[in-house]
Amino acid sequence: SIGVMLRSGRGSSLARSVLRSNTLRGTPSTSRFASQTSKPFIAYHERPRRSITLALTAYRPLSTSLQRCADIPADKIDKKHEKAVAGEELEPHPEEVSMASSVHQVFEEKGTPETEKEEDMLAGVYSDIKTIRETFALNEVPREAFFVGLAGVIPYLATSASTVYLAWDINHAAMDGHGFLLSGESAELLLHILEPLQIGYGAVIISFLGAIHWGLEWAKYGGEHGYRRYAYGVVAPAVAWPTLLLPVEYALIAQFTAFTFLYFADARACVRGWTPHWYMTYRFVLTFVVGASIVISLIGRGQIADKISRLPGPADRLKALRETQMEEIEKEERLRRARIVAADEEEEDDDDEEGEDDE
Repeated sequence: SIGVMLRSGRGSSLARSVLRSNTLRGTPSTSRFASQTSKPFIAYHERPRRSITLALTAYRPLSTSLQRCADIPADKIDKKHEKAVAGEELEPHPEEVSMASSVHQVFEEKGTPETEKEEDMLAGVYSDIKTIRETFALNEVPREAFFVGLAGVIPYLATSASTVYLAWDINHAAMDGHGFLLSGESAELLLHILEPLQIGYGAVIISFLGAIHWGLEWAKYGGEHGYRRYAYGVVAPAVAWPTLLLPVEYALIAQFTAFTFLYFADARACVRGWTPHWYMTYRFVLTFVVGASIVISLIGRGQIADKISRLPGPADRLKALRETQMEEIEKEERLRRARIVAADEEEEDDDDEEGEDDE
């Protein structure tokens, strides 16, 4: 059969003889065309030809392939190790088990890390709100100091709120001809009464903040530091009390600057260990309330700067006193000169009368 011939050597020799005979034998048309062609073509036609062999794939039965696969050695089972593992007891770890660890997603490869969750755009805002809440909670501050400190800022809040209301009432009276609860004149008088109260109270508080360091030095909290700590109690009142001589707006701005400067000084002292660790946060909250009150007062006064008269302050009073004293000195000088002139005239008159008597 054909299959037997292909598997034997006779089939391959037969195929080679057939191909060789077809190659060497040419047709008449081909020989005639070759004689009529040019010389280069003849040279190309006379080149030696390579023998073409028919590559036939050797037939390999399926049993041989299976036999080769069977010859590959398989992994040996270590029954002794498996028996030792089977005898071990599993240790429970309930804290590591959760709903997420016990569930395998359908469209997720096992062992792959979880996909990153989308970031919350408001996470930063929530974090800031939490920080502010924890800061203003003041949990570490003693309750007595906490309540007394809050009571100390009430006058500032009251004067600032009153300034804003009186400014609104003055504007209302200027536009409609009458105030909401008070007349324009009454609101202006009350505003002028509040001015020295707010500035004077601010000077007292600034002096008190400096005096705290004297007490800490006497108590030897954080060690003895001498003049460096006593300087806090000296500089604070030296800055606070001269503000009473300034106009209201300048006095409020100067006290705001003094409160801010003292806060940073106290924060530095807290870092050095001169004060309790909670004192810096405590001072920040109180200074924030006082500073906000001063800013509100300045805004309220700025709305009515051209609608109210300016009362004379301490500096104006000192200036007026000096001018009055100068006027009194000039008056006394004029009177003294007038008396001298009058005395000279009397002497001249007396001399004239004596001369006439001699004659």
